[in-house]
Amino acid sequence: MEPVSLEDQRIITRQLGRQIRGLIEVAVRCQYGYPQAIRVYPLLEGQPFPTLFWLTCPFLCRAISQLESAGWIGRIERLLHKDGDLKRRMNNAHRAYIGERHELLSVEDRADLADIEASKSLLEKGIGGISDLRHVKCLHLHVAHALVRTNPVGEIVLRHLLQHTCPSTNVVCSSYKAL
Repeated sequence: MEPVSLEDQRIITRQLGRQIRGLIEVAVRCQYGYPQAIRVYPLLEGQPFPTLFWLTCPFLCRAISQLESAGWIGRIERLLHKDGDLKRRMNNAHRAYIGERHELLSVEDRADLADIEASKSLLEKGIGGISDLRHVKCLHLHVAHALVRTNPVGEIVLRHLLQHTCPSTNVVCSSYKAL
């Protein structure tokens, strides 16, 4: 795991439009070298934060928001209900995500969570903290996970998108450098 540079922190802040908390690493970069997805710590200020992977790429965020607006969450939920293999693979992705969240926690953090009975949200809820695994909370979360690990929902979305990075003539994040 490479340390997050000050320039990466500045770029991520500009990409998201706010300061990111709990940043562990740039998990994946686009073809131009800019952060595309990051990994964050599963606790923020002592409270569970169930989202490990965060999509930062403005290009992908916009494209995925358009899919969500066009009803793709419902479309994918219907696919999950109909396709047993997709449902099984998605459940495996949820379990792996829960396991990774748990592994990231320090011994002290695990003890603190047990004391306040808050570990359920990290150890029982799926990607992004979803409790009903038959549903999809947000396509952005699934795509971020698919860029870094295995996530069948995110892979479906990425296959649908014609491009996964900015066109070379208009690299959005290039204007975020040297702030």
